Amino acid sequence: MTWLITAVGLGLLLVSPMFAGEHSAFARVTVYWHSEGSGANAAWNGVRLRDGHCAVDPKKIPYGSQVVFHDADCVAVDTGPDVVNRKAARSCGRSAAERNAIVIDRFFDTKQNALAWARANPHFMVVQVCTSDTEADFPTRQLNTSVTDSHRLTTIRSE
Repeated sequence: MTWLITAVGLGLLLVSPMFAGEHSAFARVTVYWHSEGSGANAAWNGVRLRDGHCAVDPKKIPYGSQVVFHDADCVAVDTGPDVVNRKAARSCGRSAAERNAIVIDRFFDTKQNALAWARANPHFMVVQVCTSDTEADFPTRQLNTSVTDSHRLTTIRSE
């Protein structure tokens, strides 16, 4: 019996790269930016945030995945409690599909750019997610996590 479990586990390990690929996801997209008095690093690994980065639930979209919006491609490098618990989707979704949508928090270098993008785009949209084994490309340096997410980065959820 142990050899069967080992064989199945090894088979799954070898087959998993075949499942890396592209899929669509219905998402509630929020925006955030570097704010005064807060760090500009991703909470989970210390990567310096820049335009083209986004926060995701790593159980749904692995770190290192490319998230393709209609106007730009972003890399999933950050996360946060409101992203994981889908607070924005649950609070402003009008249908079951919207309330069950994943949340992607898109990072912008400035507040002005973030708010302009949020005003010009729908709250809910279909994005393409390209997954791969790129999660290992990001450093795993630990940060001081005593600063809360709300102080670290400002998040806007426009209604």
